[in-house]
Amino acid sequence: MAKRMADAGADAALDYWTDADKMVVCSAEPTTYAEANATYALADVAMAGGDFTKANGDVSGRKVTVAAKSSVLIDASGTATHVALIKVADSTLRYVTTCTSQALTANGSNTVNIPAWDIEIADPS
Repeated sequence: MAKRMADAGADAALDYWTDADKMVVCSAEPTTYAEANATYALADVAMAGGDFTKANGDVSGRKVTVAAKSSVLIDASGTATHVALIKVADSTLRYVTTCTSQALTANGSNTVNIPAWDIEIADPS
């Protein structure tokens, strides 16, 4: 028996993540909104609808590409290990991924660049 998933179903799941309004660089893997927004937060940037682009997946299914952000002010010193998408309006942690580990130093003017990355939902197999 074949398995099939409508693109609209995958897009509905992706919509939950693209509704995030802030991206945060974190010093550890956050498991709650508070950890992402405060405890482990090193740098953050506002997100808007135009920062997310849905398309066919690289291999199958659907994906959303999260836009790169340049010159994001570093608010706290630490080693960046994760990036989180959160929604401030309802205090939810929406998505967490790893990033290339790098030391960040806050001094009032240091910034970090966050490269584009994607979330992919594969077709069922």
